Amino acid sequence: MDSILILDFGSQVTQLIGRRLREIGVYCEIHPYNKVPALDASVRGVILSGSPCSVRDANAPQIDLSPIRGRVPLLGICYGAQYLAHIGGGKVEASATREYGRALLRTVADSPLLKGISPETQVWMSHGDSISELPEGAGVIASTADVTNAAFQFAGEPTYAVQFHPEVYHTTEGSRMLANFALDICGCKGDWTPDSFIETTVAALKDRIGDEKVILGLSGGVDSTVAAVLLHRAIGDQLTCIFVNNGLLRKNEFTDVLASYQGMGLNVIGADAAADFLAALKGLTDPEAKRKAIGRLFVETFDQYAKQIENARWLAQGTIYPDVIESAGIPGIASKIKSHHNVGGLPEKMHLKVVEPLKMLFKDEVRRIGRALGIKEELVSRHPFPGPSLAIRIIGEVTEEKLAVLREADDIYIRALRSYDCTGMGFPSAADPRVMATNLYDAIWQAGVILLPVRSVGVMGDERTYENPVALRAVVSTDAMTADWFPFPYDFLRDVSNAIIRKVRGVNRVVYDISSKPPATIEWE
Repeated sequence: MDSILILDFGSQVTQLIGRRLREIGVYCEIHPYNKVPALDASVRGVILSGSPCSVRDANAPQIDLSPIRGRVPLLGICYGAQYLAHIGGGKVEASATREYGRALLRTVADSPLLKGISPETQVWMSHGDSISELPEGAGVIASTADVTNAAFQFAGEPTYAVQFHPEVYHTTEGSRMLANFALDICGCKGDWTPDSFIETTVAALKDRIGDEKVILGLSGGVDSTVAAVLLHRAIGDQLTCIFVNNGLLRKNEFTDVLASYQGMGLNVIGADAAADFLAALKGLTDPEAKRKAIGRLFVETFDQYAKQIENARWLAQGTIYPDVIESAGIPGIASKIKSHHNVGGLPEKMHLKVVEPLKMLFKDEVRRIGRALGIKEELVSRHPFPGPSLAIRIIGEVTEEKLAVLREADDIYIRALRSYDCTGMGFPSAADPRVMATNLYDAIWQAGVILLPVRSVGVMGDERTYENPVALRAVVSTDAMTADWFPFPYDFLRDVSNAIIRKVRGVNRVVYDISSKPPATIEWE
């Protein structure tokens, strides 16, 4: 299958390049700049990503482009563009002011990269350096008011560069530019589809796993569900799914999830390890310490069950790409945002090999795969839920008493989302933007309640109270890498606040989090 190779120099939005290419049906893979795979016949082009580094730094990331340049089309983005200019003898200098935010791009020369792009179009700049002089053989094709060499190409070779980010949503015609590069310049067919992913992945899983047995951590979420059905299609009864009750789940979730898998042909075992997880969390307040403790015990629990299943050699997980990119970057370059229990803290003593069939997919892609596999919509459209569960929605130490309060408040909130009729309000479905949502739950990407580690004064029945506030969180997103808060109708917020305060002992105040990602994250910890 035709593919594009994306070389990552540490930008936090590199994965969005891949996402845009996938949207137009082009398969792509992202690799660190210092671990470039050999180019085989399937690779039709290469993209160099942005970076938090400057090409002027002594320790700036560098790459030998001689095996690539001239052999396949090449596109440099932001740092990638500056690197192409720098190694070619151009001049890259610190900008007088950091160029960040929206800018108006004006086309100044014809180029295949800008075919069909408006003469003036909005782009997103994010760089502290600027290319003041182009290298020999390069010619400018587009400029902004502040950046003369905003886009350029090299004569006699299919090498292009842009100082802005076509992959982000703020670049309004960025997807068209990437399509021009991948489909027209590189000649990709754009035939990567959910069905083709299923076909190739099932074949690869059969070949990799052989006749060995696999244990999968089932959570009830769309990621682990799709991973389970995909593996079951590949290896059948060799797969055993284990759903662990970590004591941190939502109200009635352990029994509800087990019931939802009835009739799907999956071999599902319920494992109650709630007491062990709560004991491991005792006294922990740091978010990373909590995540690592949960991750460690999560793996140890599977290791225990693996020993009871003859010939179990694999641990399957529903890890998706945002989990990977936020859990680790290029050492010394990309910032680590948080540990994820699926990919962080796996102990060396674990006796199982790890298989993650979805780790290069974004959430909406996983949902499309799920629908193609015939999984029922109630599972495919379920909101994401963090691996560490409610532990990271309790700020500070986790106790049974705090969990009880949070579960009740969360249950009221989620039920209210499902029951609120928003037909005709213009909210698209988060699981499938092509249709309009009929209730608020379907219009939202992810929602939850956070129990805050402070107390506030209140009054109930003419008596003073001194209890906890809770924060409601609801966001819209397409890939979990960026997100915006959901614009609730006022009557919904009023009714949910009243219901939580009336019915949940220990809560006397409700607030709504209107922070976007970035700068905030979706979860508070």
